[in-house]
Amino acid sequence: MRKMLSVMMAAAIAGSLLAGCSSSKTETTAAASSAEETTTAAEETTTEAASESAAENTGEETVVRVGGLKGPTTMGLVKLMDEAANEESENSYEFTMVTAADEMTAMVAGGKVDIALLPANVASVLYNKTNKNISVIDINTLGVLYFVSADSSVTTIDQLKGKTVYLPGKGTTPEYALRYVLSAAGLGEDDVTLEFKSEASEVASVLAEDPNAIGLLPQPFVTAALAQNEKLSIIMDLTKEWDNVQGEGSGSRLVTGVTIVNNDFLKEHEDLVDTFLQEHEASIAFTAEDPDAAAELIAKAEIVAKAPIAKKALPYCNITFISGDEMKTALSGYLQALYDQNPASVGGELPDDSFYYVK
Repeated sequence: MRKMLSVMMAAAIAGSLLAGCSSSKTETTAAASSAEETTTAAEETTTEAASESAAENTGEETVVRVGGLKGPTTMGLVKLMDEAANEESENSYEFTMVTAADEMTAMVAGGKVDIALLPANVASVLYNKTNKNISVIDINTLGVLYFVSADSSVTTIDQLKGKTVYLPGKGTTPEYALRYVLSAAGLGEDDVTLEFKSEASEVASVLAEDPNAIGLLPQPFVTAALAQNEKLSIIMDLTKEWDNVQGEGSGSRLVTGVTIVNNDFLKEHEDLVDTFLQEHEASIAFTAEDPDAAAELIAKAEIVAKAPIAKKALPYCNITFISGDEMKTALSGYLQALYDQNPASVGGELPDDSFYYVK
């Protein structure tokens, strides 16, 4: 039953988890093209947005439109979604969930949502493509990448020297994150061989055939791989390894998901944005404090098919809440690491200070 549950979890949330985390190619390619295509749409909707704001100021309560991806970035939002449905939230909300990051970027650029939960580098791409018309207000998810192998002798990054690591998505954020950690640990390109597969499922297949191979996988493929072969285990957490190689005074983190706001909405309704931040933080805290109830709400919101599957996934999703100066330090360091390897991965240039909503 344990194996079947794990495989069911992988099947149920594979697409959504990857869309919200770091193995989706939309983060560097599709996201960039989508944001570019929708820049004109964003400009065309400026007048429309202004008209809507004027209508809202007639005395009617402003409804905050929030968009998210069906994955970890939205799991931390479910308590607030439930409160809003029961008219228990301080703000009034309208929630929309989609399965692909590029679909959400089009909604942001087209003025269809006021607040959105997106992959971190996609937010940077969107900032550059929409003439700085968004701001990031919090980090909602850290890393979800894990090293998996039957070779339990490998427990530190430096022990990867001379090894081959199988991973999905050449030219996407898993590669950049891994290369950053390898370099910070003093390992050059000749020290570790990176063998790329087109999809995470192909990496899992390699591990099934050769348990001593080392794979870098996102959840839920980690759980599925472990269920299919009891010799496999998680030998390292890339998020922890990222933290371990930070120099003194560095607050850089491995970031998966962030929350952004449309700047036109922020200027008109900063009080509502601040209230959302408070409610979002409380919702994320609830997810950690009561995983059973959170799992039920995640299933109710149809982010994951079944509550037991959601509960099993939660510990590996690194759902968090980081805002203010800590958010800026953590995210700017992460984006710098991506930019140093491929400027296109963050939209061609690093966001300036106005990208970060810090009070």
